[in-house]
Amino acid sequence: MAYSIALRADPVRTLAFGGIGASYAPIGTQLTKGGRQFFVQNLTDATLMFSFDGVNDHFPLLSNTYFVFDVTTNKVTNDGWFIDKNTIMNVKEIGTPTTGSVYLSVFYGQGD
Repeated sequence: MAYSIALRADPVRTLAFGGIGASYAPIGTQLTKGGRQFFVQNLTDATLMFSFDGVNDHFPLLSNTYFVFDVTTNKVTNDGWFIDKNTIMNVKEIGTPTTGSVYLSVFYGQGD
């Protein structure tokens, strides 16, 4: 019996530059599925810090750059290591953004 996983996308989450400050702010809502891939885009004009828990700094992104976090694209089952479905990605300023937004795209697997 063959088992296949289809790539599905959660709705994109976004936060405009005006919502980004010195404290962590959530980028949209928590994930509804366990994520296999994260695609974080900093399309503001400032360097920003990102966090998976809203407390600890996890990675910075320069302005107009992106980060692809590929956890388990090539898995053929839905067990294993994934980004938790309750995760809320957070962002705060390192520099002060005056234009643009940050975007979070999350992809998950749906099996038959």
